[in-house]
Amino acid sequence: MEKTEDFKLFRLTWPIFLELFLFTLLGLVDTFMLSAISDKAVSGVGGANQFLFISVLLLEVVGNGASVVVAQYLGYRDKEEAGRISALAVTLNLLVGVVLSVLFLALHGPLLRALNLEGDILVAADRYLLIVGGGIFLQAVMNALSAVIRVHGFTKESMYVSVGMNVLHLALNYVLIFGHAGLPALGVEGAAISTVTSRVAALAVFLWLFYRVMEWKPRFRNYLELSRQRVGKIVKIGLPCALEQIVYQSCQMMFFYYVTFLGDQAMAARQYASNLSQFIYMFATAVAMGTSIIVGRQVGAARQDDAYRRVWKSTRIGFAGTSFMVAVIIVLREPLMRLFTSDADVIRMGMNVLLLSLVLETGRSINIVIINCLRATGDAQYPVWIGMLSMVGMSLPLGYLLVFRLDMGLAGVWLAIAADEWTRAVIMFFRWRSRKWERYALVSHEPASAEA
Repeated sequence: MEKTEDFKLFRLTWPIFLELFLFTLLGLVDTFMLSAISDKAVSGVGGANQFLFISVLLLEVVGNGASVVVAQYLGYRDKEEAGRISALAVTLNLLVGVVLSVLFLALHGPLLRALNLEGDILVAADRYLLIVGGGIFLQAVMNALSAVIRVHGFTKESMYVSVGMNVLHLALNYVLIFGHAGLPALGVEGAAISTVTSRVAALAVFLWLFYRVMEWKPRFRNYLELSRQRVGKIVKIGLPCALEQIVYQSCQMMFFYYVTFLGDQAMAARQYASNLSQFIYMFATAVAMGTSIIVGRQVGAARQDDAYRRVWKSTRIGFAGTSFMVAVIIVLREPLMRLFTSDADVIRMGMNVLLLSLVLETGRSINIVIINCLRATGDAQYPVWIGMLSMVGMSLPLGYLLVFRLDMGLAGVWLAIAADEWTRAVIMFFRWRSRKWERYALVSHEPASAEA
C-alpha cells in the first residue's frame, strides 16, 4: 500500500511542481522585463500585488473549501454530490470575484496610498491595480475550476492550461511592455493588460476541461442551487483557510510597510528576493497539494491510519526538497540578483536576506505540508488560531524590534518571519501527532466503517 501511495503522490505532485516552477519562472521573467523599465516599476507592481494576493486568498475560501469537500466525497464514492458541490463552487467564486472587481475599480487609489507609496512607484502601482484588480473575477472562476479539476486527479491537465496561460502572458508582455508588432510601449500598463488577456484565454480552456473530467456533469440549474448545507461545508473549511492566509498576507503587507521606511533600494531588494524565494518553497507546496488530495480521499474512505503515515512521509520529502533548493539559491544568489539590477546596494541587501532563507524556508516547508493536510481532514480552524497568535502576536512586534530598534533593516523582516514559521511548524507537528484531526471528517461513516 505504501508504494502505491508513493506512486499516487508522485503522479499528482510532479505536474503541480512543474506548473509552479514554470509559473514562478515566468513570473521572474515578468519581473525581469519590468526591471528593464526601472526598479520603481517593479516596486509599484509589488505594492499592487499586496492587495491582489489578499483578494486571491479571499477567492480561496471557496476553492480550498470545495476541494476538501469534493475530495472526501470522492473517497466516499458519492460522485453526484461531488459534482453538485463543484458547480456551487464556481457560482460562489464568481459572485465573490465580481464584488472584488468592483471594489478595486472604485478604491484602487486610496488603497495604495495607505501603503505609504508615492511618486513614480504610486503611479505604477495604481495603473496595475486598476486593470488587474478590475479583472479579478476572471481569476475567481479559474480558481474554482482548477481546484475541482486537480482534486479529481487531473493535475497534469491543469498544468498544461496554466503553463499555456503563462507562456501567452510572457509573449504579450514582450509585445505590450516594450512596444513590438507595431504597438506602443505601455510599460506597467502593458503587463497588466497581458495578465488579464491571458486569464481570459485560460478560463475558456478550464471551462472545457471541467466538463471533460467530471464523471457526474453538472447541468445549468445545478449552478443556481445555493444549498445551505453544501455552502456550509465549503465555508466551514474554506473560511478558516482563507482567514489564516489573509492574516499571513496582512502581516506581509505590514512588513512591506516597514520596508517602505528603509527606502526604494530596500523595497526593490525585497521584491527580487521574494521572487527568488518562491523557487525554494514551491517543492514543499507541490508535495503538500498532492498529499492533501490523497489525505482528503483517505479520510473520506475512513482510512485515517493511512493518512497519518502519509503526512509524516510527505513532510520529510518536503523538508529534504526545500533544503536542496535553499542550497542552490544560496550558492547562486549573487548572479541571480545581478539578473535584475546593477545597483550594488540592492544586490547586497538581496544576497543577505537570501542567505537567511536557510532558516526561514526549512520551517516554512513543514508548515506548508502539515497545515494543508490538516485542512484536508476538515481540521481547518486550529491553524488559524495558532497563526493569529504567532504571526500577529509575535512576528510583527519582533519585526518592528529588529528593523527599527536594532537597525537590522531588511534582514530583520526575514528573521521575524522565520521565527513565526518555526513556531507554527513545531505546534503543527504536535497537532498532527495528537490525531485530534480525526474528529473533523465532513463525510459521516457508520461506527463499524470508521474503525476499518
